[in-house]
Amino acid sequence: MHFDWLHLGTLLAIIHLFGLAAACHAIMNTRTSQGAIAWAVSLATMPYLTLIPYLFLGRSKFEGYVDARRLRNENLRERAHAPEWDKQVSAGEWAAEELGARVIRTMAQLGGMPLVPGNSVRTLVNGETTFGAIFDAIEEAKHYVLVQFFIVHDDALGDMLKDALLQCAARGVRAFFLYDSIGSFDLPASYVHELRAGGVVVHPFSTRRHFVNRFQLNFRNHRKIVVVDGERAFVGGHNVGVEYLGAKPPLSPWRDTHIEVRGPAVANIQFVFTEDWYWATQELPGCEPPALAPRHDDMFCLVMPTGPADRQETCSLFFVEAINAARRRLWITTPYLVPDEAVFSALRLAVLRGVDVRIMIPSRRDHYVVFEASTLYAYDAMRAGIRIFRYKPGFLHQKVVLIDDVAAAIGSANLDNRSFRLNFEIMVLTVHRGFAAEVETMLLRDFEETFEIDRSEYRNAPAWRKITMHLARLFAPIL
Repeated sequence: MHFDWLHLGTLLAIIHLFGLAAACHAIMNTRTSQGAIAWAVSLATMPYLTLIPYLFLGRSKFEGYVDARRLRNENLRERAHAPEWDKQVSAGEWAAEELGARVIRTMAQLGGMPLVPGNSVRTLVNGETTFGAIFDAIEEAKHYVLVQFFIVHDDALGDMLKDALLQCAARGVRAFFLYDSIGSFDLPASYVHELRAGGVVVHPFSTRRHFVNRFQLNFRNHRKIVVVDGERAFVGGHNVGVEYLGAKPPLSPWRDTHIEVRGPAVANIQFVFTEDWYWATQELPGCEPPALAPRHDDMFCLVMPTGPADRQETCSLFFVEAINAARRRLWITTPYLVPDEAVFSALRLAVLRGVDVRIMIPSRRDHYVVFEASTLYAYDAMRAGIRIFRYKPGFLHQKVVLIDDVAAAIGSANLDNRSFRLNFEIMVLTVHRGFAAEVETMLLRDFEETFEIDRSEYRNAPAWRKITMHLARLFAPIL
C-alpha cells in the first residue's frame, strides 16, 4: 500500500509541475489578460481537469503561417499592392476620402492590402442566388478556378459543386479546391478521391500541420472564397450544404449574404487564397491573375484578410476602426454577438456621439452556448443604448457592416472572439454610395422581418437561464 501511495503522490506532483509550466506558458502567450488569468489559475489549481483541454484549446497564436507568407509570397504581395494607390489615398485625392483618408490608410496598413478603384460589386442575398452565380461563373471559366470553403457537406449542393469542378477539369480548366479540415470533418474520403481522380487538385487546410500547433482545435479557416480566371470573385457567409439553401429545418429559411466582385480587387482576394493554399501544400497554385483595367463603376474596394497568424488582432481592430468611422449610422448583422471589450467600447462610444447603432442577430439558435452568451451581451448592449433586433423567419448567418451612407463591409467574420482571434477570415470593404444604398435597402427588408428586443428578454428569463447565460459568457474567449 505504501508503494502505491508513493507512486500516486509522484504522479500528482508531476501533473502539478506540468500544470505550473502550462500556467507560465499561458501567461506568456495568451493574447488577453482575462484569458491568461483564467488559464493560469485553472492550470495551477486544477491541472487534472484543465491540462488536456489547454493542449487543444490554449494557444491563441498560430505558428508557421507568417513564415510561409514571408518566405515565398512576398513577390505576390508586391504585385497585389501597387504602391501608387496608397500614395493617392494618403494624399486625399480620391472620392473615397469621404470615408476618411485616415480610416482608409489605417485599414490598408492593418490588412496589408490597398484600397483599389474601378470595381463592381453586387449582393447575392440567398443560397440559390449565390450558388447559381458561382456555378455559372465556374461553367464559364477558361483558365482556372479557385474554391475555398469552411464547411463542405457531401449532400445535394456538395454534389453540384463536385460536378462543376469535375467538368472544369475535364475541359482543361485548372481547378483547385481547399476546405477546412475541422469545419469539414465529416466530408467522406470518397468525395475527395473522386475529385482528385477527375483532375481537381484538392487539399484540406489543416492548422495542425506544424508540431507546435499539433494539438490545436481552436484555429480554423473560416473563409469562403471562389475566384474564376482572376476576373470574378465571390466572398461571403455561405458554406456548401443544403442548409444554406434553406433546406434544413428548423433553421430554414436560411438568411445569408455573399458578394460578387469584379475588377482589380479580385487579384487581392486571389492572393488571400494563395496564402492559404501555400500553407496547406507548400506549393503555389501557379495561377497569375490578369492585369485588369479599372471598370467604370468607380467602386473602391479594400480586401481585409484576418487571422491568428497576424502580429496584431487584425479582425478586432478592423471592427473598432469601422465603428469609429461611423458618424451617423452603423448597422451590423451577425449570427453571434460575443464582442471583446475593445469592440464593445467602440460601440458604446458610437452611441454616445449620436450614431444610430443597430445590431441584427438571430432569434433561432444553432449553438446553444453561443446563443445564451449572445443574449447576455445583447442585454448589456441595450443598457448602453445599442438597438438589438432579432430576425424572425429563419436563422440569420450574414456578416454585414453598413457605415453611414458611404461604405459597407461583407464577408465571413462574425462579431465574436472566435472571428477576432482564432479564425482566418476575409471581409471586403466597399466605399461607394450606390453600393451602400443597395446594402441599406437589403437590410431594411431584413429589419422588416425582425422584432426589437428590450430589457425584459433578460429580466423575465427564469433564474436558471440567467445562470446559464452568465456561465456561457465565461467561455467568451473561445466562442
